[in-house]
Amino acid sequence: MLMIVGLGNPGKKYANTKHNVGFLVLDKLAAKLGVTISKLEFEAATASTFVNGQKVLLVEPQTFMNDSGRAVGPLMQYYQVGVDELIVVQDDLDMPLGKLRLRAKGSAGGHNGLKSIIAAIGSSDFARVKIGTDHPQKQTVVDWVLTPFSKVDQPLIDGAMDKAVDLLEDCIAGNAVADLMNKYN
Repeated sequence: MLMIVGLGNPGKKYANTKHNVGFLVLDKLAAKLGVTISKLEFEAATASTFVNGQKVLLVEPQTFMNDSGRAVGPLMQYYQVGVDELIVVQDDLDMPLGKLRLRAKGSAGGHNGLKSIIAAIGSSDFARVKIGTDHPQKQTVVDWVLTPFSKVDQPLIDGAMDKAVDLLEDCIAGNAVADLMNKYN
């Protein structure tokens, strides 16, 4: 089984903000897989499908970003998902806009959604797909991550999200994270 979690905040108010890049990527992946992320369970919107005989669970926590672990932990327990079967898609304001990076494991790096997941599952040994949203120059971090991308930046972030979907499809196809790090980083 593979559980792919996109991080974001629920509701129309946050739909196209920088902090919702994880949701946006999962929505694109779901469309390619022919599913809709709409089943509500364990405080998350989910969709599941089988690809080449492997179950794939797409998860968008509905707990708000800073409490994502409250949804992820129980889902992992219910579906008996190991940390090696978890991939988290997240925004990263410490990376240049549109940069994509795959990590096999690591710290939360100041990302509150990751902090919550790590606390809930007791491990940081899960893969994550980071998409750079750049660091704010003239506004607070909170204001920055909760605003949409500019028209100038949108094509760059769209390209990064498409590349992230390709990466996730490669993961689903059974490619090793280490190999994909060489391909995508």
